[in-house]
Amino acid sequence: QVQLVESGGGSVQAGGSLRLSCAASRYTYNGDCMGWFRQVPGKEREGVASIVTSGGITYYSDSVKGRFTISQDNFKITLYLQMNSLKPEYTAMFYCAAGGGWYCPRPFDAASFGSWGQGIQVTVSS
Repeated sequence: QVQLVESGGGSVQAGGSLRLSCAASRYTYNGDCMGWFRQVPGKEREGVASIVTSGGITYYSDSVKGRFTISQDNFKITLYLQMNSLKPEYTAMFYCAAGGGWYCPRPFDAASFGSWGQGIQVTVSS
């Protein structure tokens, strides 16, 4: 399994931006699915965005479409989530995930991903 470490979280006012990063312990194989999930206390982990490594395919939940952008670096080691126009309801713990299967068969299903980071807090104040 690949080890994942998130960074870049913190507190921001509504309308602001944050960029999350996820450093992997090794490169990601072409076609593998990586993603970002968020979770608030008492609720299930929710898929936010996923990407097919080197496949040019991305997936976004309806709640973040047009506001968030998922991307990877050219070495396929770092995953990013650019979050713009943040709203207070986006406040959550964000998790990076890898091993979501060939070409993201279930891009927002947490059970489909085999590796997880420890999570990082994002707080958006009104």
